[in-house]
Amino acid sequence: MVRSQFSAHVESNLRRSALAVLLAGGALIAAPALAQEAAQSAAQPAEGLADIVVTATRSSESLSKVAASVSAVSAADLRVGGVKDVQSLATAIPNLSVGDQFGVNRIFIRGIGLTSIDLGADGGVAFLQDGAQIARPAAQLSGFYDLDRVEVLRGPQGTLYGRGATAGAINLITKKPTDEFNGYLRASYGNYNAVAIEGALGGPISGDKLMVRFAGKYDRRDGFGINEFTGNQIDNRDAYALRGTILAKPAEDLEITLSGEYFNENDANYAFHYFGPTVAPENLLGSILGGKSLFTVAAAAGRPANIRNIWSDQEPLNERDGHSFTGTIAWTPGDWEVKSITSYHKFKRFNRDDLDASDANMFGQNNYIENSKTFSQELVGHYKTEKLDVLLGAMYFHENLYGEVRVPLTNLAVLLKIAGQVPPATPDNAFDTLNYLQNGTVTIDAVGFYAQGSYALSDKLKITAGGRFSHEKRKGVGTFDFLGSVNTDKQKGWNAFTPTVTLNYQANDSTLLYASVTRGFKSGVINVGSRNDVINPEYVWSYEIGLKTATADRKLQANLAAFYMDYTDLQVGFVDASSVVTTVNAASARNYGFEAELRAKPLPGLTLELFGTYLNAKYRRFTTGDYRQGFKQISVAGNRLSNAPEFSFRAGANYDIPLGTAGKLNARAEVNWQDRVFFTEFNNADATQAPYALINAGLRFTSANDRYSVDVWGRNLANKLIITNNIITAPLFSSVRVGSVAPPRTYGVTFGVNF
Repeated sequence: MVRSQFSAHVESNLRRSALAVLLAGGALIAAPALAQEAAQSAAQPAEGLADIVVTATRSSESLSKVAASVSAVSAADLRVGGVKDVQSLATAIPNLSVGDQFGVNRIFIRGIGLTSIDLGADGGVAFLQDGAQIARPAAQLSGFYDLDRVEVLRGPQGTLYGRGATAGAINLITKKPTDEFNGYLRASYGNYNAVAIEGALGGPISGDKLMVRFAGKYDRRDGFGINEFTGNQIDNRDAYALRGTILAKPAEDLEITLSGEYFNENDANYAFHYFGPTVAPENLLGSILGGKSLFTVAAAAGRPANIRNIWSDQEPLNERDGHSFTGTIAWTPGDWEVKSITSYHKFKRFNRDDLDASDANMFGQNNYIENSKTFSQELVGHYKTEKLDVLLGAMYFHENLYGEVRVPLTNLAVLLKIAGQVPPATPDNAFDTLNYLQNGTVTIDAVGFYAQGSYALSDKLKITAGGRFSHEKRKGVGTFDFLGSVNTDKQKGWNAFTPTVTLNYQANDSTLLYASVTRGFKSGVINVGSRNDVINPEYVWSYEIGLKTATADRKLQANLAAFYMDYTDLQVGFVDASSVVTTVNAASARNYGFEAELRAKPLPGLTLELFGTYLNAKYRRFTTGDYRQGFKQISVAGNRLSNAPEFSFRAGANYDIPLGTAGKLNARAEVNWQDRVFFTEFNNADATQAPYALINAGLRFTSANDRYSVDVWGRNLANKLIITNNIITAPLFSSVRVGSVAPPRTYGVTFGVNF
């Protein structure tokens, strides 16, 4: 389906985006014409598109043979000038959008993801590294270095991944040690004094029986903005990460992998950006206390407000670190492959920001503490013969989460006196020693058992069926304190069965058709120290049909998928009329759409890519309080879900230009266009991001022996100002808008050496 008519401004943006990518990629189109004669004279056969092997379905399989919507980003594209972090992953994957929420990873696939803003909330996308789940969304922002590939499964994955995969799953696959000494070092410098150093070194300790690999990354840059009130930088970065991996092969059919990782960040990243008022003309609280906001200061100076900056008496603080250990044992006796994945993660963070978004010293200092310890164990057995393919699995997951949200109630009495809620004689500092405080622990225990089998009904037709039983129990112990303390102790458990059935037809070696029905389950939630009732699980039934095909010479490849998803009890978070963070179960939602991925290699060395998506993601039934109408209960049925663009597309070109004995040049350019998204269920103009296009490009020289490289790159070349998240704050703060913005134009150069 397509719109009957685009609005004029969307058409204009789309035309400008298409023109920009043509201009940015002009060199790519011209280069083949200039180099075609040299390429033909080399008398080498043209290569087709590579078919990557993935493990997203718990077994190794060629991407073109997987009967599901799976995408993979290879190691060649995982670098500073390409897909360099979780956020930039959205430029490479259809129907995926990412926006941080003050240091919390908010991934949406097909319009479903993390919508709650409370501590303890889980996303709808399972996030894993080497098959082990990373549960806390805030802990998912650190592992993008020395990766072999990133795999993304779109759509519910209730059978294989279970508890938190109603939207899909992302798995980071790290590089493993080999029996040959090798490694690399890449050093980058860019604008904002950005310095990034990444490297790895590994090899054999005892032939192919015992191998080791060490990897690390250092990432530092100046801020993308400043606190205009203090002159200090904001949204800077100062982080490093280290990983060590040992691979042992004591027998031909036994492989043991042990890895440990550490991450640390200490900076002023993830600031609360002020986007302006909603229900009041300007920040009323600031004016009461004589304070100013970014907007009032800019207006007084006769200039527009730069929302990359802030104006605040509170400096943003971001401190986080974590470590993890993962052990994998793979045993392959005969037709069986048995794998054990054991993992431990410890993560802690502290964030401070300013809720009132002004220089007024009032109850706006927002302090977040999150400490998490998780342990998981999974056993997977895979049996495969010519006709039968069986997968059996069991898992256990335990998490102990401590959290605290603390907002000192400085000068609250001033507002309450004006509102007539306390006597006029009340001292202005009457509540200054008190806090808005959510405090406590949540303990999570989950078990799952799953089985899935595929049987070849003929040499072309195969049926796959499976199911998973999940049990999850959560226990919260804590208090909620806001001018009175409330005990928040509660506990509850849930059971769920999530089946799946897939029928796939392998018409020939390069054409696959499939149809699937899958149920997904996202556990219920008990938020840390929240007076919120227990939030029920959300469920989804998903129906999908797809086609994967390629020409015989693999110079042209197409992946098409159409889907329909029916959600019940969707979990949605917001700030309620009493200025308290609340999460509720929306009644139901319906998502359906279409995805098309096209790749072509018309000339040796030239690769063209295009993907386009259509997504209709709307609430079917949901009644909630509207902050613009005094929290009057209204129906938002028919409104779009948050972070669910109706249309999106990506067009890219990548060309290798031979330079004889000197080496080669690689020229690349891409444009990513995304339709309008809304950040609340009301689809209102004060919480939206208009359509935009991101343009990225680069030019890389690689020596003939692939040892040395120099890469000049640029991202967001049009310097678009993009809001990635927008929260309507508490009525106590006049429901002002705060949120996050995407990086501005960045560019630089990367020097690399392989050894």
